[in-house]
Amino acid sequence: MQTRETSSNEVSSLYRNYVLAMLTLVYVFNFVDRQLLVILQESIKKELHLSDTQLGMLSGFTFALFYVTLGIPIARLADKTNRRNIVAASLGIWSLMTASSGLVRNYVQLLLARIGVGVGEAGGSPPAHAMISDYFPPEKRSTALSIYSTGIYFGVLTGFLLGGYLNQQLGWRTAFFVVGIPGVIFSLLFYLSVKEPRRGATDTNGSSAIESPSLREVLKRLYATKTFVFLAMATGLHVFCIYGLLNWAPSFLARIHKMTNSEIGALLGPIFGIGGAVGSFTGGYLTDYFGKRDERWYLKIPAFAIVISIPCAAGALFLENTVYSVFCLGLTASLHSTYLGPSIAVSHSLVPASMRSLTSAILFFVLNFIGLGFGPLAVGMISDGLAPSLGTESLRWAMSIIIVISFGSTALFFVAAKKLAVDRRLTS
Repeated sequence: MQTRETSSNEVSSLYRNYVLAMLTLVYVFNFVDRQLLVILQESIKKELHLSDTQLGMLSGFTFALFYVTLGIPIARLADKTNRRNIVAASLGIWSLMTASSGLVRNYVQLLLARIGVGVGEAGGSPPAHAMISDYFPPEKRSTALSIYSTGIYFGVLTGFLLGGYLNQQLGWRTAFFVVGIPGVIFSLLFYLSVKEPRRGATDTNGSSAIESPSLREVLKRLYATKTFVFLAMATGLHVFCIYGLLNWAPSFLARIHKMTNSEIGALLGPIFGIGGAVGSFTGGYLTDYFGKRDERWYLKIPAFAIVISIPCAAGALFLENTVYSVFCLGLTASLHSTYLGPSIAVSHSLVPASMRSLTSAILFFVLNFIGLGFGPLAVGMISDGLAPSLGTESLRWAMSIIIVISFGSTALFFVAAKKLAVDRRLTS
C-alpha cells in the first residue's frame, strides 16, 4: 500500500489542481448517491407504502446519525494515517451500499442500506478537507474548499437528472444500480493517481505537526476560541434550512405543482446544481478577496447571503406560478451555498495541521446532526401532522419552517464573525 507523503514543494500547480478536481469528483459521487433517494422518494413511498416521517428518517435522521457519529473516529484515524486511502475506501463502500439499495423489499432493508451509505460517506469529507489545506496555502484555501464544495451541487445536478430519467424509464431500483457501480470503479482510479500530501505543507510556519492530538485536546482548543462554537451552531441551523428545502423540493413540486418525476429531475437538477455551484464558488472567491483585509468577511458574506435568501425562499414556497416558484428555488439554492468553503477555511485557520481532519469532522458532526438529521425529519413530521386538515398543502406549510430558522442562523454567523476578530486579537 502506497503511504509516501508528498510535500507541496514537490508537486506542480497542475497536479495540485488535479488532486482538487479528483477530490471534487469524489464529492460529486457523495451527493449523487445521497440525493438519488430524494428524487426517487415519491416512487419508493408508493411501492413501499411509507409516510412522510419515514421518508424524513431515510433521507435525514437515520443517515445523519451514523454519518456524523462515525465521522469523528474516522477523522481521528485520518489525522494519524494516510488520508488518500481512507477517501478511496470510503467511496467504494458507499457506492456498493447505494447499488444494494435497489435490492430491498421493505422499509427496514432500505433503512439498513441507507445506513451503509452513511457509514461509507462518513470517511469522505474530513480527510479531503485536510488534504486540500495541505495542498493550498491559507490565502487560497477558501476558494479551493469552495471549489471542492461545488461537488455537492454537481452531485445534486447529476442525481436529479439521472435519477429522474432512470426512474421514469427503468424504475427506482435500476436507478440505484446504475448510479452506485461507477463509484466503485472511480475509487480505484482515485487510489492509483492521487498522492498523500505532507501535513502542514502549505502552512506559513512550515510545521508538519506530526503528533496527532486527542479528541479532547481538539475540542478544548476549538471551544477556547469561541468562534468555532458559534460557527458550528450557525452552520447547523443553516444546513437545517438547506436540507429542509432540498430534500423536500421534489415532493413539493410533485404535490403542489403537479409535475412528473422526469420533469422535476430535469428542472431541479440544473437549478440546484448550477445555481448551487455558482454560489459556492462565488462565496469562496469573495471571502478570500475581502478576507485579506478583514477576516470577519469570511463569515459576514455567508450571513448576508442568508438574509437575501429569506424572501427568495418565501417566494419559492408561496408563489402559485410554477415558473416563479422554481426561479426562487434556484436563487435560494445559490445563496444558501455560499457558506461551506469559508466556514471550513475559518475552522482550519483556528487549529494546526494535525487537527484539521478532526476539526472538519466535529464541524460536520454539528451541522449534519442538526441540519441533515432534523431538517428533513422535522418537515416530514410537521407535514404528517398538518395533512388531516390541509391535505397536500401540509408540505408547503411544513417547509416554511426554514424561513424562521434562517433568522437564527444569520444572527449566529454575525456573532461568529465578531468572535473571530476577538480571537485573532487574543492570539496575535
